[in-house]
Amino acid sequence: MPEPWLSADNIANHLGVTKETVYAWIAEKDMPAHKVGRLWKFQAAEVDDWVRRAGAAAADDATTD
Repeated sequence: MPEPWLSADNIANHLGVTKETVYAWIAEKDMPAHKVGRLWKFQAAEVDDWVRRAGAAAADDATTD
């Protein structure tokens, strides 16, 4: 069964951050996201892999400005 697509709100809750942080990570730190129409959609497994590769740690530096 394919993994469900998550919204920005869902992935923000999953990661314990704000939706604004998610959007900043997409723009600044190559967070894995897929544009569907005007909405961003996410696969939890892709995002979890990105976090494990220290994507979020590098992104924290960008959001503390």
